[in-house]
Amino acid sequence: MQKIFFHIVLIFICSQTLLKAQDTNSIVTRAVIVSGDTLPIVAMSEVKIYGKPMFTNKVDALTFSRLALLVKKVYPYAKLVAAKAQEYNAIIASSGPKKDRKRAMKQAEADLKARFEEEIKNLNDVEGKILIKLIDRETGSSSFDLIKDFRGGVVASMYQSFGRLFGYNLKSTYDPNGEDKYIEQIVVMIENKQL
Repeated sequence: MQKIFFHIVLIFICSQTLLKAQDTNSIVTRAVIVSGDTLPIVAMSEVKIYGKPMFTNKVDALTFSRLALLVKKVYPYAKLVAAKAQEYNAIIASSGPKKDRKRAMKQAEADLKARFEEEIKNLNDVEGKILIKLIDRETGSSSFDLIKDFRGGVVASMYQSFGRLFGYNLKSTYDPNGEDKYIEQIVVMIENKQL
């Protein structure tokens, strides 16, 4: 009787170990049964895929190609501005008194000028306007609002007035479905490594 009990316990233990040896790398998801088949339901984010647009004339095609070159040149700067804005928001959040915050922002501005002033100065008018639009796209705030947040309203107004003299509007926003649809298409193509 003891041997039978021992064998039953041994078989039970072995079967438990064999059951646990099955693959447990599974994902639990919702499913629906269609015609006897169980189909998983998985939510996916929207994916935009753009090909090069077809143009009816060479002028439009050349204009798009030139815009693509300009966007490819300034887009890394817009990404950098977004990263630096997050970094400086953390600095502001961790700094104590207003005096320390002002000192930290002036130091950050000096660092950025030392690193990028010559490159930014060499941008032409169109590249500058595209950069302002792309900064709004990447940060969700206009260039004016970013300057106002980091340096104050007086400095932001001064930069806006100075920019307006040369045809720039730091308050301009990005409209991916309107006037900036080709820029959006080019940016998506850059992000998808199609350009």
